[in-house]
Amino acid sequence: MNRRQICTGQGAQGGTPQARVQLAGAVASAAAHASSADTTGRLSAQTIALMTRAGFARHFVPEVWHGTEGTFSDLLTQIAAVGEGCASAAWCAALWASHGRYAAHLPLDGQLDLWGRSPDVRIAAALRPSGSATRCTGGWLLHGAWDCVSGVLDVDWLLLAAPEPDRPGLPGGRARLFAVPAADIHVQQTWRSTGMRGTASHTAVLDSPVTVPDHRTCSLADVLAGTPGPGRSRCHTAPAHLGTGLLLCAPALGAARHALREWTEWAARRGAGRPSERATLQLTLAQSADDIEAAGLLLADAALRADSGTRAERDVARNRRIAAAAAQHLLTAVERLFRAAGHHACGPGPLERTWRDVHALAAHQAVRRDTAAALYADSVFADFADRPAQTPEPAGAALTTVTLPATAAPRFSTHSAPAEVAAGAH
Repeated sequence: MNRRQICTGQGAQGGTPQARVQLAGAVASAAAHASSADTTGRLSAQTIALMTRAGFARHFVPEVWHGTEGTFSDLLTQIAAVGEGCASAAWCAALWASHGRYAAHLPLDGQLDLWGRSPDVRIAAALRPSGSATRCTGGWLLHGAWDCVSGVLDVDWLLLAAPEPDRPGLPGGRARLFAVPAADIHVQQTWRSTGMRGTASHTAVLDSPVTVPDHRTCSLADVLAGTPGPGRSRCHTAPAHLGTGLLLCAPALGAARHALREWTEWAARRGAGRPSERATLQLTLAQSADDIEAAGLLLADAALRADSGTRAERDVARNRRIAAAAAQHLLTAVERLFRAAGHHACGPGPLERTWRDVHALAAHQAVRRDTAAALYADSVFADFADRPAQTPEPAGAALTTVTLPATAAPRFSTHSAPAEVAAGAH
């Protein structure tokens, strides 16, 4: 029996009409149940089923398991579409896809445990090392608690990071990623957020040690670095932060588009009756549309770079900078719309909900501008670190323009320590 015969799940549908219909169904369900998800703190069973059928969980699953091995560009578009109806649903869809990419770094037998029956397996993850792992015969004893595990109530497997026992000190210490069945986890319902309430990002707990066999664990550093290996395609070897920020911004992009549409319907009625306000409303509309469209273009550019196969640190830093800038554009746009709407935005409704959701998304470590700026500046300044000081040119000499290489691989400073990286990669 060859490796393709192991998997009995259905193959990916790609860009077929059926796939488009399935995506449309997921988008419609997410929008219809968005208010309920915000109130109950959990996505509806229908939305979860339709998003799974639409292929989000299998998007980066290796083809050997009948996964899609899809692109960041396609996923960005699909997540943003779901985000126009419900940012929480889009967030979970983005993470199901991303975590399939990480699980592709498990040994083949571990992948068989996850995807042997179907590629449509929903996976949650906690990449900030926590808990403890102790070596035992044939594997590891894992126990502890991991917080902010999005979608933990509705997944089949979890990827949990824990420090290795010989190097427990973080940052700088080694850590491993462990695949654990959801049935082994106890969930403490700790997620009480202002926004993104439907993500159910609760705490996953192993109350007593659980045995994880060796074939269901791998190096966290290899996962975050996208280390190449047998059976790993281009989408699996993209460093985590080449794609993390842009995918985590995609729900905010969709939410901001929804906010603009809701606000525009209100403003059109308001402006028609009060000519004195028309100029202000017109400027608000134009500026917010500028910010949202700029964010979309930035994220599309970052997605193309993630799809290119680059592994250069400069490109990783650039994508982090772009994702942080896009998040700021989206936050600015939604804040402007919210303030311009005044009391109309303050009651329960789509505009108020998207305002809360985008604020919560923009606070994520992966899109923080100060961290992204430090990493990007380190990568640029490193080009000049070893250059000798240049003597001033004589008066009247021609000016020389210095062009920075686009794909240089500079040395990073301590800003990129593993603990920091893990904190931003969901």
